Amino acid sequence: MRTSNWQDYELIDTSSGERLERWGDILLIRPDPQIIWESERRDPRWHTAHARYHRSNKGGGHWEPYKKMPDVWPVTRNGLTFRLKPMGFKHTGLFPEQAVNWDLVTELIRRANRPVKVLNLFGYTGAATLACLKAGASVTHVDASKGMVQWAKENAAASGLSDRPVRWLVDDCVKFVGREQRRGNTYDGIIMDPPSYGRGPGGEVWKLEEQLDGLLRLCLSVMSKEPLFLVLNSYTTGLSPAVMEYLLKVLMTPKLGGTVSADEIGLPVTDSGMVLPCGNTAIWQGEA
Repeated sequence: MRTSNWQDYELIDTSSGERLERWGDILLIRPDPQIIWESERRDPRWHTAHARYHRSNKGGGHWEPYKKMPDVWPVTRNGLTFRLKPMGFKHTGLFPEQAVNWDLVTELIRRANRPVKVLNLFGYTGAATLACLKAGASVTHVDASKGMVQWAKENAAASGLSDRPVRWLVDDCVKFVGREQRRGNTYDGIIMDPPSYGRGPGGEVWKLEEQLDGLLRLCLSVMSKEPLFLVLNSYTTGLSPAVMEYLLKVLMTPKLGGTVSADEIGLPVTDSGMVLPCGNTAIWQGEA
């Protein structure tokens, strides 16, 4: 699946382990281990970037600034505003390839033509949450990082969505869904983008391959009587689209019916006209 409809983001070129990207007016060079080819860097913007991220052999890395740039700057898409900044581990606070999933859930929410409750687990800086709110859903946004939840709130404010029905929760996602099950709370749609490895607010260790099956079973127990979707995204190497599709079909369809699809998601590269794979997504959809 190729993400489109971006004006404020562009993957300009890829070469020798790096990608050249435009985020609004800011040009960044970031490492990407998938880029194993050494193609000619024809675009002159390779030489006019604002900053480049360098990995460290000891883990992590640092940004090398080339030009003065703002500490925080906005990019927009379909009426949503995201506040970006250079972070550790090469990130900016947004994964633009995920826009293909934002568009999907937006369409499903609007097509339902009824009140829709969405649970966004591992919600990060809130892009999917904002898309659901703008489409008219009420959202429960959960992330273990207080800083990320605050960032998501700021993105909602920048997008004019602060007054929409949303709960911002700093919590361990697995424990939260377990409590929702005991409370009898249900959701029409669930979105999750779990990390390969992480820690919860109380130091809980999360390993995706060991806990994903259990989390999906919990999520199945909090789906409403007329569920619309479950979107599972992963950047974990071992979880191919085929594995994710199999997992959702085994867990979701026997109880809820519906259909499952899975694919790589990617970004078009301006220089080559090809698509850079950026992760995998599996989607369960209820009966229309």
